[in-house]
Amino acid sequence: MTVESTAARKPRRSGAKRSTTARDTKKQPAGQTELVQLLTPEGERVEHPEYAIDPTPEELRGLYRDMVLTRRFDAEATTLQRQGELGLWASLLGQEAAQIGSGRALHDADYVFPTYREHGVAWCRGVDPTNLLGMFRGVNHGGWDPNSNNFHLYTIVIGSQTLHATGYAMGVAKDGADAAVLAYFGDGASSQGDVAESFTFSAVYNAPVVFFCQNNQWAISEPTEKQTRVPLYQRAQGFGFPGVRVDGNDVLACLAVTKAALERARTGQGPMLIEAFTYRMGAHTTSDDPTRYRSPEERELWETKDPILRLRTLLTREGLADDAYFADLERESDALAKRVRDAVRAMPDPEDMAMFEHIYADGHALVDEERAQFAEYQASFVTAEEGI
Repeated sequence: MTVESTAARKPRRSGAKRSTTARDTKKQPAGQTELVQLLTPEGERVEHPEYAIDPTPEELRGLYRDMVLTRRFDAEATTLQRQGELGLWASLLGQEAAQIGSGRALHDADYVFPTYREHGVAWCRGVDPTNLLGMFRGVNHGGWDPNSNNFHLYTIVIGSQTLHATGYAMGVAKDGADAAVLAYFGDGASSQGDVAESFTFSAVYNAPVVFFCQNNQWAISEPTEKQTRVPLYQRAQGFGFPGVRVDGNDVLACLAVTKAALERARTGQGPMLIEAFTYRMGAHTTSDDPTRYRSPEERELWETKDPILRLRTLLTREGLADDAYFADLERESDALAKRVRDAVRAMPDPEDMAMFEHIYADGHALVDEERAQFAEYQASFVTAEEGI
């Protein structure tokens, strides 16, 4: 799906034609330009002085479908973990707009470096949802080839992927490729030295990388106000490149801002930081209990800003989707959930010695020693059983 977006730095020409979906678009009130927003929680279109987007009805329905299916997959994965089928799961609940909007802004040649929560971005890059689950089931270290979709394997170490992204972007620039790199991280990772180092290197080398921070308000149990004295997007100024804060629950704003930032990177204008101001509706992972540090009132407030609900409101009010569309999508969601369940339960266990493969290209004496020790340990169980 391609949605045209431009950084509209000049006023709209008099008499310029608008799409029917934008006929009720309102000007964003003065004083609110710090947060880029194109679709309000009430499902109303608004304009922003620097970013504009004019999606077709089909594209709007496509964004809605992406978010609904991603949420359903995420919910199914959470349920599978509760049933003992997965060892852990990191839910994206509430962050669908940030991920789908930014993910759909990418060109095929662009490269993505995710954390461990970018299930929606993986969906946009064509990674089969079932491939995301192997690592969380403990049967592989990531079930897809990163170069097939230009989507790197999930990174568990907090913040390190921003360095990987910066180095890759520096290589893209040296190759003269018409591509950009998109690096995801969270508000908690913004406190890591790796992120600061990646900002420094990307600025100095003018690397074509966009840093996309999903500020979901909580670094596990640590609130953002205990990590920074200024809005996170303003940190970019100290490194010499621009930053912008976008409504992370507004899929249109996330799409428009990310498209502009990626195009800026591709055209040699260097890095940019996007702070998607959103909210983690669920637990940090399935091992976390957010009720121990968050109030129910806080969650209820963010429920009124739900990214899927606001787009559905727009689609319904503008007559761009009917009951049949929503019913078909519900059936598609059910089919996806069943496919995910069946695929997870059918995943074969890895060979016992597989963990020692593909560590070093030419082998390593220490790995060989560890392999031999583990093989001896495994054999001891067989010996014990034979002796019974």
